[in-house]
Amino acid sequence: MAKVAPELQYSDEHEWVARDSGEAGSNIVSVGISAVATDALGDIVYVDLPEVGSAVTAGETCGEVESTKSVSDLYSPVTGEVTEVNSAVVDDPALINNDPYGAGWLFKVAAESDGPLLSAEEYASKNGGEL
Repeated sequence: MAKVAPELQYSDEHEWVARDSGEAGSNIVSVGISAVATDALGDIVYVDLPEVGSAVTAGETCGEVESTKSVSDLYSPVTGEVTEVNSAVVDDPALINNDPYGAGWLFKVAAESDGPLLSAEEYASKNGGEL
């Protein structure tokens, strides 16, 4: 059973959101895809991410993830401006499978608002993951 990180929030489309705990009042969030999604996708071979400076809207597509099984749209779980992209996963998409909640993060956003997000417990219950 796929691991669900208890400290994160999740979208219905299997993206996770991590709040930056560094600077007080920071609205920077990191976005990635869950281990539930990576298990379903299989080996990820290509990722297309939004560009730094581009606007993303919660619930809207902002890129895609290609695996040996399929191509899946990537949805932004928040609305805001992309501040950073993880170039390591562009160069080596297997990082997403190997460490979806760590080195496999996808991009960071200066979030203006969140889309509908689930707690880790809600996401695990709905998608068969384990905390």
